[in-house]
Formats: sequence, C-alpha cells, structure tokens
Amino acid sequence: MSLNGFSQSDFDVFKIEGLENRMEAIQTKIQPTFKDIGERLVSDLSILLGNEMYLHIAKHARRKVNPPKDTWMAICHDKRGYKKHPHFQLGLFDDHLFIWFALIYEAPNKSSIANALLNDLDLLTNLPSNYVVSLDHMKKEATSLEAKDQDALIADLTRLRDVKKAEFLVGRHLQPDNPIVNDGQALANFTKETYEQLLPIYKKAMQHS
Repeated sequence: MSLNGFSQSDFDVFKIEGLENRMEAIQTKIQPTFKDIGERLVSDLSILLGNEMYLHIAKHARRKVNPPKDTWMAICHDKRGYKKHPHFQLGLFDDHLFIWFALIYEAPNKSSIANALLNDLDLLTNLPSNYVVSLDHMKKEATSLEAKDQDALIADLTRLRDVKKAEFLVGRHLQPDNPIVNDGQALANFTKETYEQLLPIYKKAMQHS
C-alpha cells in the first residue's frame, strides 16, 4: 500500500477559523494519513519492543470554543489511552511536523522516570545533536540538543522530577517543505528511525513507570 505524506494544505488547516470547520478539516485531511502511517509504525514498534502497541489519534474532545493549534497521533502500550504513559507522537503545528518521545503532565510516575534519566544521562547526550527538546507539548518552541549543555539537561530533568505540571519531550522537527514530509513512505521510515533512536529512553521510562 502506498502511503500519503503531508502537503502544505495540511499545515494550512490551522489557519481555518472556527472550531467546527478546523476540526472537520483535521478529521478529513490529516487523520486518514495518521491512521495509515500510524498503523505501519504500530506494527514496527510492536516488533521492535516485543509487545503489542496501540495507535491513538487525538480527538480534541475537550475543546468547546477554541480550535486546536496542532494535532497528533500517539503510540503506546495501553489500548485505553496514552497520556498517563511514556509514548511516541507524530503530529503537526502550522509550521512544522514533530516526532516525539513524550512524557506529559498526566504521567503519574514522572519523578521516578526523571531520576532514572538523570542517572543515565548518556541516553540523551548520545542522541544526534539535531534532536530537539520541548518542555511543553502545547507550545511550538523546542531547543536542539546541540544548544543544550549537560547542565541544561539536568535542569530540565530536575524540573520534570520536581514540578507537577512539568513535561519532557525529545525528538525531531521537520519543516513543511522538507521532501520527506510529503512522501509517506519516506516519512514512515524517518519516523521509525527516530523512534528506534529513542527506544532506549522509552525502555528506561517504562522500567520506572
């Protein structure tokens, strides 16, 4: 089966005014691509990890007025939901595509996971320097590992440990005009490669979840 990637028109969905209209465009234009690429990645991750993984596509169900500024799919080991667990994401803002290993604020065992990563900082420092770190999944901003020294990473993980609402995401960004984004097969391969490089962090997090 050939896979569709994302075109500029998919990123332009976030310029559509109004919750209903934007959600309709997300559901008809973006979510079918998430489903197709996501099913491929779920299969890949299930094989790599040796256990069943499940696809979750963001529903944005809590939104009543403001349209979403981004949208995503998530993959984790729990069929019922992903927010409380270490998980993988693939999603779009209006100006970039993101591929993450994610620990967001709902995860109840963030403190023990943060401690485990603080004690094994090489898992992060050994990643390619063009990988980026975000401390809030709702914001676009991210900082490359190249721009972060060890002290900055320690500060990020200490915050994850000590602050209830803290988050930690690490992965890659792609610009909409990157040829990989538009080529579904290339994007699936690139995302799988990214997840593979993030697997040691995911496994460490799962051990302490």
